[in-house]
Amino acid sequence: MAPLQLVLMCRGLTSHLCAAVRLNWSAPKMARPSSNLTEFCEDFAKAKHVAIITGAGVSAESGVPTFRGQGGYWRKWQAQDLATPEAFSRDPSLVWEFYHYRREVMRSKMPNPAHLAIAKCESRLSKQGRSVVIITQNIDELHHRAGSKHVYEIHGSLFKTRCMSCGEVKANHKSPICPALEGKGEPDPSAKDARIPVQHLPRCDGSGCNGLLRPHVVWFGETLDSDILTAVEQELEKCDLCLVVGTSSVVYPAAMFAPQVAGRGVPVAEFNMECTPATMRFKYHFEGPCGVTLPPALERHESEAI
Repeated sequence: MAPLQLVLMCRGLTSHLCAAVRLNWSAPKMARPSSNLTEFCEDFAKAKHVAIITGAGVSAESGVPTFRGQGGYWRKWQAQDLATPEAFSRDPSLVWEFYHYRREVMRSKMPNPAHLAIAKCESRLSKQGRSVVIITQNIDELHHRAGSKHVYEIHGSLFKTRCMSCGEVKANHKSPICPALEGKGEPDPSAKDARIPVQHLPRCDGSGCNGLLRPHVVWFGETLDSDILTAVEQELEKCDLCLVVGTSSVVYPAAMFAPQVAGRGVPVAEFNMECTPATMRFKYHFEGPCGVTLPPALERHESEAI
């Protein structure tokens, strides 16, 4: 099967169908990955097109709640309880409280050394006629705030909205996003739901619209944007070095990206707190906090002109 063809198979499918593809997919395993930084830096120095895939682990080092695993609750719910079209249809006030809380939390968080190292690397390599693309599963915009320019947010952004009526997608950094949500979203399990009337929730300001807005994020059971997937596939097809940073490699279809790249012989380096189901597919594995392991790996190599 051609590289990235499985990603195309997943386009238009819901997440549970992508999981079914995962169960039937296998690729030849490589030898145990290396943790030789000098060897990695030599591959890095030769690369012309670097793809960096990032996940929740990068944001977690900035103190961003992941809402995954044990203890990852907002009030009595986990993200998968609220991040669905059905939950929004059933109780838009509750879902907006949850996302308003997340937006407000992000205002106190800053890019960490991993975000900054990626942005610095992108800027430096662009002056050499080389490219860096960031493909992130995160919705917090920390890569943008760190200074990265070439970013694909495959799961959307906390700071964009989409109108349920006209479909317009717009950046929205208002705090609060609407007056009725001011002071709402307390995560304590004893907090009472705000029960905001739907007409007072965020509304579209398009001419004559006034439709209900929703967060422009990919919810459970929804498909990824086909245009973004196409662009990501093109970037991964041409990359000659791939980094997988702070991701558990279990969320599909993103979890297939790096193994598919490795399958065509491109060096892939994983930077994570622990091994993942994909680790043995890769040439390199660097264990530890991304903010510690990544900056030295992306430093200027002695062979670079700039």
